[in-house]
Amino acid sequence: MARATVYDVSEKAGVSTATVSFTFRRPDKVRPKTRERVLQAAKELEYIPSGSARGLARGSNGALGIYAFDMLIERPQGSGAEDVSVLGEDVPAEPDVLTYPLYVDEVLRGFELECWKHDQGLFLGAAKGRDDHQAVTDIAGRVDGLAIMPSMFNLQLPLELLCKTMPIVLISMDSEKKLPAAHVFCDNRSGMHQLLDHLIDVHQISSLAFVGGFNAEDVSKRYEAFHEYLHERGVESMEWFVDDSVAGSDERLVRLCEAINMGKVPRALVCGTDQTAFEVLQLLEDAGLSVPDDVIVTGFDGILAGRLMKPSLTTVRQPMEAMGRMAARLLDERNGKPWDESVTEVLPVRLIPRESCGCAG
Repeated sequence: MARATVYDVSEKAGVSTATVSFTFRRPDKVRPKTRERVLQAAKELEYIPSGSARGLARGSNGALGIYAFDMLIERPQGSGAEDVSVLGEDVPAEPDVLTYPLYVDEVLRGFELECWKHDQGLFLGAAKGRDDHQAVTDIAGRVDGLAIMPSMFNLQLPLELLCKTMPIVLISMDSEKKLPAAHVFCDNRSGMHQLLDHLIDVHQISSLAFVGGFNAEDVSKRYEAFHEYLHERGVESMEWFVDDSVAGSDERLVRLCEAINMGKVPRALVCGTDQTAFEVLQLLEDAGLSVPDDVIVTGFDGILAGRLMKPSLTTVRQPMEAMGRMAARLLDERNGKPWDESVTEVLPVRLIPRESCGCAG
């Protein structure tokens, strides 16, 4: 199905093309009743406004896009560093890189390399807030296909509309509605089984707890696999210990703090992501607990920072660069044509034992 143009919306709403453009770019310049008429026409026509080619003939843009809410964080979450002036702008003097979504960099690298391989241009997009839908529709109008990174805010995006108008790849995202898109996952269940087998069989661990909020689908799937497999292995987990706080919030890891104060920290803490593990390691160090002698800590993702930390982090490595490459390759193969049904690609993972569980780094 051909995409609707600004001229189609203009004709259906009975307004000029300039009014349609203003409705999406400068809604404050359009009368409310007129704006409502234009938006209704756009909805009925399933129109996505183009960010760069409103007046160009239809055809391939020769570019792919990747979009995330947290890709372009201007400064670290929760950073207390004093600001310094660089090129006239205030930036943190000593940013804590562990507060950035580091996995995004590796996925993006793979996506970028695959675009380069197939001579595709690349557009990066990121929302400035949870309700910033214009950012995703803006980038969608510039590209022949779009990959979307996971975020708790993605359910608020017009995903159904996007999937009807262009090929969409959802990275580490599932959908109960089974949207006509490509879903690229790592094998969370296999990874959690590998990790728990290692802790139980190699280190003889029988006291474990999962640490991580459920604001990401990957973490939820990892917790489900954690709970189910421990039950299968006949090992009990500390259910109350699950922490559902959000990274960067003032009340992060409250239950872990309570457990430390009560002296009820289990022998092993299985973290939903590497970045959660980094926070846990810092909290345990501040509390005077040694890793791995007092507490074993593990992560999940396998980002580079985990290898460089002291102690180095035991983790499950998901092939993030390969995920980015696959997303770009799937989009390139569609040549701008949306999927008719849901497609799923699952990539393998592997356990990497390191110092934080007592293995050699």
